[in-house]
Amino acid sequence: MDFILDNHETEKKFQQLIKVIRLRQSGEVAAAMNERGISYKMNWGVSLLDLREIAQSYEADHLLALKLWNKQWRETMILATLIDNPEEVSEEQMDFWTKSFENIEIAEQASTNLWVKSKFAFVKALEWCRGKKHLVRFTGVHLIGRLAIADKKAIDEMFEPFFEELTTLAKDKKLYTPIYRSVIGMGSRSKMLNEQCVELAKEFQLSGSENAVKLGESLFEELTSEYFQEQFQE
Repeated sequence: MDFILDNHETEKKFQQLIKVIRLRQSGEVAAAMNERGISYKMNWGVSLLDLREIAQSYEADHLLALKLWNKQWRETMILATLIDNPEEVSEEQMDFWTKSFENIEIAEQASTNLWVKSKFAFVKALEWCRGKKHLVRFTGVHLIGRLAIADKKAIDEMFEPFFEELTTLAKDKKLYTPIYRSVIGMGSRSKMLNEQCVELAKEFQLSGSENAVKLGESLFEELTSEYFQEQFQE
């Protein structure tokens, strides 16, 4: 990652945010998250709603986002994904942050708030689907779904490389939900992608994996349902 010098204005904003986080802390929320297995080095229990509201008071700021991420608190990392400038995000940063994810929440927040807006999003989603760590693969699959929903300018062919990766990943029980959501997202974009997703669901059902078969059955039922198909009728 590039070495970026700090400055007084950024440090001032950073310290302001640290104070705001402490003021909005909730021990109950942090404890509940801990019980659900969502752990961080430091978690003040500030709600996602509050964090989004806090971020809205700041303009996109790449340097501030890097400082926030380096603090490694739950709240500063989520704020970093909300405040960073997607145009300044590098592939190296995306890899560095993603490989350091310790739970699903931060993976989802980074994917939804920042990665989906990056020009490297499609490339990284494909790469991460082949990652060694579960949370890296989770982020790749989740990002496919976010791109399917949010990137209205992307052509259908840009999603085709994901199908082969999803066929392999469908065997992983831990990826059942993100794969389901991502395939539904792609299958909602157009009639052509819907047909491809239906074929993908059929492939899942032919797998020797119980998880893939179950996933394929659920997807096929949803993708071919009457109410789902109505969106493609002129």
